[in-house]
Amino acid sequence: MTMLLSGLRGRRVATLLWGLVSVLWCIQSQGQSPFPPKLPTAKPMNPAQLRFTDVAQKLGVDFRHQPGLTSQKYIIESFGGGVAVFDFDNDGRPDIFFANGAAIKDPASSSDRPEKTDPTFWNRLYHQEKDGTFTDVTAKSGLAGEGYSFAAAVGDYNNDGFDDLYVTGFDHNHLYRNNGNGTFTDVTESAGVGGSGLSSGAAWIDYDNDGLLDLIVLRYVQWEFTTPIRCGTPQGRQFCGPENYPPTTLTLYHNDGSGHFSDVTVKAGLADLKIKGLGVDIGDYDRDGWTDIFVANDNWPQMLLHNKGDGTFEERGVLAGISVDEHGHTYSGMGIDLADYDNDGWLDLLIDDLSFQRYSLYRNNRDGTFTYSSSTTGLAQITAKMAGWGMRVADFDNDGLKDIFVAQGHVNDGIDAQIPSIHYRQSPLIVLNTGSGFQDVSTTAGAVFQQQWDARGMAIGDLHNTGRLDVVVSTNDGPARVLRSDLSLPRHWLSLKLQGTRSNRDAIGATVTVVTADGNRQFATVKTSGSYLSSSDERLHFGLNDQASVARIEVHWPSKIVQTFANIPADRVLLICETSDPSFHPLDRKLDVRESRCLTGRKGNR
Repeated sequence: MTMLLSGLRGRRVATLLWGLVSVLWCIQSQGQSPFPPKLPTAKPMNPAQLRFTDVAQKLGVDFRHQPGLTSQKYIIESFGGGVAVFDFDNDGRPDIFFANGAAIKDPASSSDRPEKTDPTFWNRLYHQEKDGTFTDVTAKSGLAGEGYSFAAAVGDYNNDGFDDLYVTGFDHNHLYRNNGNGTFTDVTESAGVGGSGLSSGAAWIDYDNDGLLDLIVLRYVQWEFTTPIRCGTPQGRQFCGPENYPPTTLTLYHNDGSGHFSDVTVKAGLADLKIKGLGVDIGDYDRDGWTDIFVANDNWPQMLLHNKGDGTFEERGVLAGISVDEHGHTYSGMGIDLADYDNDGWLDLLIDDLSFQRYSLYRNNRDGTFTYSSSTTGLAQITAKMAGWGMRVADFDNDGLKDIFVAQGHVNDGIDAQIPSIHYRQSPLIVLNTGSGFQDVSTTAGAVFQQQWDARGMAIGDLHNTGRLDVVVSTNDGPARVLRSDLSLPRHWLSLKLQGTRSNRDAIGATVTVVTADGNRQFATVKTSGSYLSSSDERLHFGLNDQASVARIEVHWPSKIVQTFANIPADRVLLICETSDPSFHPLDRKLDVRESRCLTGRKGNR
């Protein structure tokens, strides 16, 4: 009997060991644990009854993206276009810009270039009227564009008080200076920011804190129309993935003032950096006073470009723990957002990707490193079969916790036949932050979440100054979507517009902490970057739940000026001017008041 028991124990031990080996082999070979972590404890779903309604047609936004589809399935046809939500005429009402494609010869030769051969290929600018509807002002504005356009990056590079627009594309990018009268002028050549190659995401950043916005521009891969790589078969072409092409480089432009930029990529130590870049975002992740750059790469390690404060950068993605997922695998990084989702005052990182890769959330450890947190927060389980592009981390239900909205769709238009459980067109995603994790409430948030789109660019902003964040989405070869946010349970909110006087006029890189009497602390960075090829409303939005006022606001400017304000009433849009004057108090942002109410001796550079 003793020998029998001993034998049974031996076989059990052997079985357990073999099971452990099998689990480890599964993790190593498949990149996923066969025993996924449990979801966070469920809380009441969507208690404020957050809803989104597509009001694009009702508001007069009739844009349709035109990718110039060909039988060759050139890689640029899959990119889609970016979106910008910005107030180009300073009337207090956000406007909307869409980047569009162009006609492509089928097939195209080495000398052929995509062209906007008719108005259906124009980039589009929509101005918001006083009644909340939008009017197409593209022809008047001068923003119809040239060639094949991708990203839209918004920033007041000349500090004249009117936001300018940088549009990336294939073979050439364009900088449009805002003239302040409803028109824009293409100043690309005189500014020296035309670039080359297959550009993708771009972001404005004052990396040296000199009060002038600089520009970071990504490229995707080394590609031309004559690149001898085709995927699929002659009878059934497919879009090729980035693994089929060599990596490429990015460009960093320094703003020299007087409307000119210098290429400082070599000087900044970035010339040898190889990327397959799509999304880009900025923020001071280690709170050392210098704004850093994060790059979402497609099927390539994700990157953190640490600002050393001397005009140079160091790539620290691996050291910081954000270059790969929790299993050490690269993935198809597309959309990106730096935001403090857990309200600890430190910027965390979210990057979305393709189906089966799971969206990657990295929690800031406050020591220069991050911890992969998708599984422990429930986000990995929610997004396992999803493919995301544009997205933002923000407080959509105004409860004081940042949620996640993702515009989705697969890149492979034949994926339905190959993997029936995965779809090319996918519904958007809204997940609410419960305080202990994330909860998918898409099924209760409106009819738009039952629709399937091939979404790409996405931007957010409080379009009608109601205290709720709306969402604008561009779909590849499809119509634009303007998603109005509605809350059946009203909650308090506060919106802050910062204006620099010593720092850059848009206050990009400034940080704000908002504290309410219930002890909740929220932290945000002023930026227009993030998402995928898009720019969002630069005003900072804070949901306050049931708090009718803010106990304390603390603003840290790039100039090192620090301002604090106490006992601020909620439910309004406020203007904060950069000043050392302790008597300054935030001003109500009034509609149709285009002149600055901030005292400054600065003059913009035309």
